[in-house]
Amino acid sequence: TPALGHIQMLGKADGGVLAANLPPVVPLALLDRLAHHSIDFWLMSEDLPKPENRVEVDADGVIRLSYFPNNLAAHAALDQKLRKVLDSAQPHRSLLPSQGFFSMRIPLTGMAHQCGTVRFGRDPTCSVLDINCRAHEVDNLYVVDGSFVPSSGAVNPTLSIIANALRVGDVIAERLR
Repeated sequence: TPALGHIQMLGKADGGVLAANLPPVVPLALLDRLAHHSIDFWLMSEDLPKPENRVEVDADGVIRLSYFPNNLAAHAALDQKLRKVLDSAQPHRSLLPSQGFFSMRIPLTGMAHQCGTVRFGRDPTCSVLDINCRAHEVDNLYVVDGSFVPSSGAVNPTLSIIANALRVGDVIAERLR
C-alpha cells in the first residue's frame, strides 16, 4: 500500500477555529461548546513534487505562484481510514455517528514545511545545489533549509533538516581549514 500520510492527535480546537470555515451566523458560544466536546486529529498528506507548482518572479519583480493540488486520492483515503477507525471505536454509535466528523483543509496560505524548492544533485543541468547543498553556480552559497528535501513524506522534516545542516556545517568547516 502506498503511503497515505499520517494521523496524529492535535491540540484543542476552540470556537474560533471552527468558525473560520462556517457562516458567520453560527454563534461562537455554540461553536465553543462543540469544540469543548470534540477530539481533534491532524491528518497530513502532501503534495507530491510537480514541476508546474512553482514560485516565479517576472521581469517586473512581481511574484507569481502557480499551484495545482495533487495526491488528493491519498488524502481522501487517509481521511476515510480515520473515519472508519473512529466509527468502529465509538461505544454509542447512535450518539456519535460518522456524520459527526468535521473536516477542513488548511488553505495554501497556511502551509508549512515547504520542501523541494531547490533541487540538489550531481548534475548542474537538472539541480541547483550539489550533494553538499552548495550552489553549483555560486561558490560560497549553501542552502540548508527544507528546500533541498524533495518531499517531506507527509511528516515534519525538521529533524532531517537539522541533521543535514549539521552535516553541511562540517563540510563548510572543513573547507575553511
